[in-house]
Amino acid sequence: MNEPVDITLYAIPAFFALLGVEVWVLRSRRRRDDRAAVGYERRDTVASLLVGLASTIPVFAINLAVFAVATWLWQFRLVDLGTGVIGWSVAIVGWDLGYYWQHRLEHEIRFLWACHVNHHSSQHYNLSTALRQPWTPWTHVLFYPPLALVGVRPAMIMVAAGVDLIFQFWVHTETIDRMPRWFEFALNTPSHHRVHHGSNPQYLDKNYAGIFILFDRIFGTFEAEQERVRYGLTKNISTFNPIRIAFHEYASLGHDLRRASSWGTRIRHLIGPPGWQPSTAPPATGHTAVVYDA
Repeated sequence: MNEPVDITLYAIPAFFALLGVEVWVLRSRRRRDDRAAVGYERRDTVASLLVGLASTIPVFAINLAVFAVATWLWQFRLVDLGTGVIGWSVAIVGWDLGYYWQHRLEHEIRFLWACHVNHHSSQHYNLSTALRQPWTPWTHVLFYPPLALVGVRPAMIMVAAGVDLIFQFWVHTETIDRMPRWFEFALNTPSHHRVHHGSNPQYLDKNYAGIFILFDRIFGTFEAEQERVRYGLTKNISTFNPIRIAFHEYASLGHDLRRASSWGTRIRHLIGPPGWQPSTAPPATGHTAVVYDA
């Protein structure tokens, strides 16, 4: 295995099939009125699909950069872990560990949050929300190529990327309540990820993991789902325009940088937590955004 393979392309038909199944399940439950769910809204769903479709172009370019850097680093590897169980285990667990820290920093540093915020911008929570992917995830190039140094072959790194992304698709749903206890303890689930998408104060900046929720338990960012989740941002954007969804926080950040009175303030706007403003205490949340008209 020497060439990068994007396995998510093969999963696209399954993604759309599962969207249809989810819509059917939610409609059936609504008729029985046995479980409240936010469900789908046409404009929101279309926006999510358009954002996801457009994201494939820059993400493809960034993935090529990840592969190129990993290939260069491969010459400095400590060992070749091969293509057996050890190699694949390190690839998948290693990618998910990198994802945890990348994801966490995207919530804690504003100029990184500007890339990630569009994934949290929907006030609905369904499988289409999973497709509302960032357009500028350039930090992939920093977090994942180093796996090559510990012996993960570059092409396997890219497959691990696909595995991680595909796994995260199914956790964006309200149709599944809880998984078995052992599964909930070790792995990410719809319940855990609903928390991550919540704007409730106790849910802010929790449950970052892609596959293994154990990372959140280890690093102190785990929160169990208890009260009903309110999806979206602490200050929601009132738009279904894909361009605004993708870039609204960059626009807000640029506005704050232009009006800042000192370079120190500009630096705080860039690397401080989302929502930080001079003369106010930094909020303990990344779920903030400017508000636009529809």
